[in-house]
Amino acid sequence: MKQMNLSEAEWILMNCLWNDSPKTIIQLRDELEDTTAWSKNVIITMLKRLESKGAVRHEEGQRAKYFFPAVAKEEIALKTGKGFLNRVYEGSLGLFVDAMVRSNSLTGEDIKELKEIIRKAEEEQ
Repeated sequence: MKQMNLSEAEWILMNCLWNDSPKTIIQLRDELEDTTAWSKNVIITMLKRLESKGAVRHEEGQRAKYFFPAVAKEEIALKTGKGFLNRVYEGSLGLFVDAMVRSNSLTGEDIKELKEIIRKAEEEQ
């Protein structure tokens, strides 16, 4: 998969689809109205943009289009994370984690989670 840059708004819409698909435009609007106040037209525009990026696909129903994610969340998250590391930290995960530690941004739960990830990585090698 080529690099797929999603805006913050596109991530919100994609998360709705990843959590439960398929969805119609009206279902998406109803689900998102409390947190985003997006109109039906805004959602239509975003879905068209996401379809052109290859992130979303649709199927014609009897009364509405049904939208599905066309890519896995993990796939986009990995590509996005790698792109971020390359742009900001010259590709170094170590520099990123060090910056998080130095800024006191890691919670105790974050540290436990990182230790578990490292333990699993060591077992797989």
